[in-house]
Amino acid sequence: MNRPPSVAPQGQALSGAAQALVQNMGKALVGQAKSAKLAVVALIAGGHVLLEDVPGVGKTLLAKSLSNSIKGNFKRIQCTPDLLPSDVSGVNVYDQKEGVFKFVPGPIFTNILLVDEINRATPRTQSALLEAMEEGQVTTDGTTRPLPPLFFVIATQNPIEHHGTFPLPEAQLDRFMISMSLGYPQADKEGEIIKKSIQEGGFNVDSILSTEDVLAARQGAKRIFVHDALVNYIVQIVQATRKHPSILLGVSPRGSGLLVRAAQALAFVDGRDFVTPDDIKVLAPSVFGHRIVPKVRTNRVSHGELIEKVVETISVPA
Repeated sequence: MNRPPSVAPQGQALSGAAQALVQNMGKALVGQAKSAKLAVVALIAGGHVLLEDVPGVGKTLLAKSLSNSIKGNFKRIQCTPDLLPSDVSGVNVYDQKEGVFKFVPGPIFTNILLVDEINRATPRTQSALLEAMEEGQVTTDGTTRPLPPLFFVIATQNPIEHHGTFPLPEAQLDRFMISMSLGYPQADKEGEIIKKSIQEGGFNVDSILSTEDVLAARQGAKRIFVHDALVNYIVQIVQATRKHPSILLGVSPRGSGLLVRAAQALAFVDGRDFVTPDDIKVLAPSVFGHRIVPKVRTNRVSHGELIEKVVETISVPA
C-alpha cells in the first residue's frame, strides 16, 4: 500500500500533544478514555460532538475538561424553551451617545461552546446553530460575521426525558460529526469518582494546548494518507445503510466525508501517517449512528449497534 513518508518531526510533536490532551482529560474523566479520545478526534477533525445520555454521568464534565485543557475562550448556553436566537448569536443595541446601533456578540462567538440540553431549545433557536456549525459564521440582521478560526461545539441532551423538549431534526443532527453516550461507570471506577468529588479540585485539569496548537494539529491531520481502497470501503458501508431492510433513511454524503476526516484525525492522534480499516470500523457507529433513521425508532445507542452490524457485512480491504 503506497503512502507518503512518515510524519515530519513537527507533525510528531503535534500528534504527541493530541495524545497528551486525551491523557490530561483523563485526570478528570475517570474510566472515560474512549469518550475523551473521540472528543479530541472530533476537535482535531474540525467537527462537533453531541453527547446523549442520562443526567449525572459526566457529559458537562467532559466538555469542561476539554475546554480547560485548551488556552482559549469557553462559553456555555443553558437551553430553555424561552431561549431566543438572539440570545445565542447576539443582538444590535442602540447607543444613545453615538446615535448608532452596535452589535453585542452572543456566546456563540467563542472557541469552545457548550450547548447544554440542546433539545430544550425551540427549533427556531436550534436553527441559530446551523450556519455557525457548518460555515463558521453567523448572520444577524443581514450582516454576516465570522466566528473564530477555532470554533467547536459540544452539545448535550437527555434522550430519555421528553417533557418540554424539542427533538433535534435530521438537518441539525447531521451537523454533528460524532454522537456518543458515556454510560454508567464500572463499580471500581465509580469509587474513584466519589473520591475525586470529595477532594478539593479533584476534577481540575491543566491548560496544555493553545488554540494555535489545535489549528496546527488540524492541518497535520488533513495530510494523513487515505488509500483509495479505504475510500471504497466507506462507500460500500454508506451504500449498505441506504439499502438495509431495517433502515428507512441511510447515511448522507456529508456523513461519508466526515468519517474520512474523523479517521484521519484518529490516525493522527495515534501517531500514524495513514488510515487503517480499524479506524473506520471503530468510528463508524459514532459518526453514522445519528445519521440513519431506522424503520423502528429506538434510542441512539441501538443505532450505533445497527451500524456495527452493517459494517460486519462489508469485506475489509486487504
